[in-house]
Amino acid sequence: MQWKIYLLAWFPMLVIAIINGSIRDFVYKKPLGALRAQQVSTFSLLLLFALYMNALIQKYPFRSGKEALLTGFTWMLMTLAFEFGFGRWRGKPWSELLEDYQIFEGRLWILIPVFLCIGPYLLYRLKSS
Repeated sequence: MQWKIYLLAWFPMLVIAIINGSIRDFVYKKPLGALRAQQVSTFSLLLLFALYMNALIQKYPFRSGKEALLTGFTWMLMTLAFEFGFGRWRGKPWSELLEDYQIFEGRLWILIPVFLCIGPYLLYRLKSS
């Protein structure tokens, strides 16, 4: 059953995101400032996720667009559940957790769950055209 592969494939993305965030915090957050570093980190994570998804889809191609959409939606839900669940567990208030989603204040993090949701379908369409 291929859905199990895609479900398990979310966990390496968690590791990729943690490494990406660590590089941001320890390498370029201080010289760039928090907001600019978050923006750079968002785009680097989008690129890393796209590369990872592409490699995954090459090895385990989606059988349909519906499967790609369902996978993306599941990955997005898992990501949001982890992010907000872990944040609340650490005692962060909702206002702080939602801060990175304030796109009109230059926060671009919302692009991550959006890409996780639609990225598999976009890559599926690119591969099948």
